[in-house]
Amino acid sequence: MKLTEKTVSQEYKYRGKIINLRVDEAELENGRIAKREVVEHPGGVTIGALTDQDELLFVRQFRYPYQKVLLETPAGKLEPGEDAFEAGKRELREETGATGRDFQFLGNMYPTPGYCTEIIRLYACRVEDFGQMDPDDDEFLEVERIPLEKAVQMVLNNEISDGKTQLVILKIAALVQQHKL
Repeated sequence: MKLTEKTVSQEYKYRGKIINLRVDEAELENGRIAKREVVEHPGGVTIGALTDQDELLFVRQFRYPYQKVLLETPAGKLEPGEDAFEAGKRELREETGATGRDFQFLGNMYPTPGYCTEIIRLYACRVEDFGQMDPDDDEFLEVERIPLEKAVQMVLNNEISDGKTQLVILKIAALVQQHKL
């Protein structure tokens, strides 16, 4: 088995500010043609920032698709051609007022690989300093500090729903336990 599919055609159904939606026809390994609905997304970045007291910085914000407030690590959408690391530092400063040091790349996350091209780049750092927040005009957030051990328990108790945030918390906890962050 090759486990591949060959794109035969693409038809855009919607082009938006953040996403595009297309319907593709793909030739399967057995020669059959299947339809594939694809949401194109420019990708994002999130950064887990840990204070010297081992508290993680979080933001609470209303997420319209779910109609509820979520607890998340600072994050944002990448602009075309934007460097993910620089975007992570920018999002951390804008959303929490913090600057970081000892940055580490934690890998990429594919949040919805069945239909979306989004890749979220994950970073960790130690907080170096705090300054003024500078959120986007349409962003309303509350910053919260939560001890790392409590954040891990919150993930295990299903109190944090956001997947990228769960992954960053667990990876940071492992790095701290290994004395690598």
